[in-house]
Amino acid sequence: MSNFHSVAKALADPQRFEILEHISRAGEISCGEVASQCPISQATVSHHLKVLVDAGLVSVRRQGQRSIFTAIPAVLDEYLTELKARTTLVPSAKAS
Repeated sequence: MSNFHSVAKALADPQRFEILEHISRAGEISCGEVASQCPISQATVSHHLKVLVDAGLVSVRRQGQRSIFTAIPAVLDEYLTELKARTTLVPSAKAS
């Protein structure tokens, strides 16, 4: 996974993670709808959405003047698989 670190960084921020949860639950959601569910400004929500899009966790499409965001579960699945592979402990050989 080439964007492993950007996904990790995107998920590390609690507010961004909450935004991803909102998008995942909604299926599709606009920036304004996300902002109405979060205690932060719409500008900050827009910034967090850009990070999520850049990391590949969320896609965006234009619908008139609105941007509609959709989660991409396959990217999260790939990240979790890579995380598990990178953190799986290899049993050490015992000294005789």
